[in-house]
Amino acid sequence: MSTPLELEPGATSAEPEAVLVGAGKIEGRSLGQIAWMRLKRDKVALAGGVVVLLLILVAVLAPVIVGLLGHPPNEFHYELVDPNTQIPIGPYGGMSWDFLFGVEPVNGRDIFSRVIYGGQISLLIAFLATLMSVVIGTTLGVVAAYFGGGVDTLISRAMDIFLAFPLLLFALALVGAIPNEVLGLTGESLRIAVIVFIIGFFSWPYIGRIIRGQMLSLKEREFVDAARSLGARTHVILIKELLPNLIAPILIYATLLIPTNVLFEAALSFLGVGVPPPRATWGGMLSDAAQWYQIDPWFMVWPGLAIFVTVLAFNLFGDGLRDALDPRSR
Repeated sequence: MSTPLELEPGATSAEPEAVLVGAGKIEGRSLGQIAWMRLKRDKVALAGGVVVLLLILVAVLAPVIVGLLGHPPNEFHYELVDPNTQIPIGPYGGMSWDFLFGVEPVNGRDIFSRVIYGGQISLLIAFLATLMSVVIGTTLGVVAAYFGGGVDTLISRAMDIFLAFPLLLFALALVGAIPNEVLGLTGESLRIAVIVFIIGFFSWPYIGRIIRGQMLSLKEREFVDAARSLGARTHVILIKELLPNLIAPILIYATLLIPTNVLFEAALSFLGVGVPPPRATWGGMLSDAAQWYQIDPWFMVWPGLAIFVTVLAFNLFGDGLRDALDPRSR
């Protein structure tokens, strides 16, 4: 049997620390610490987050990695291609220690290097387009929900129009119709800017609707009424009271929007309206491999696997982040 705690002479109750002997003081945890504890318990989400970090590092350090393990992405190696069949010499698409993923048919370019550099384009466009969507969607969602009335009606109908817009067809038409120079941008930089604009500008209603729904609930809370009763102006309430409570849904849906943008960029490159060659892109490599998949399937496997791993990692991490930041959504 455990012995009861003895009180000191003159004391009427035990000290709080004496209740849990050896357990230490009870400390409060912030919302961020609680979310991190939940996220750490989700091993699948952590694995997805690790893969996402590795993908970002590989894209940033592409020149270093290619310099150590590969060859320049646009360097031809005709000696590694059979002149009669135009397919790589050797098994598995010409895979070797010098060419880890093999070489392309016809020209013998290093597939490993082109997959690494293709990740730069896919992630760059996906992140920039997501940032643009988040900024526009958050701004218009907050404005629509907070002011309501005609403003809410106008923005909500604009969301419906954008969601019903045939984005892929518009992208095909716009990219094919742009001039050679716009605002000082030409060539590859111009094409990247156009793709980012198309994806980002027409994707904002997805996150805009989420933010609008969250705002409709937040603006009726007691802390907003308290700030308003103390004389806080509208911009102060929006920036200091409401926006901090929207960080969690913004992070969640931005993480889930990135893989969608990766797929859309790959689709545009596959259809020939993405970043122009000779720049390597995953969708462009799949388009080139489509005519060789029967006799050299490895040419298609590597860029397809890169897209699959990237989208899967972001989706797993996004799902885990959603469960950690908003456990009621489970």
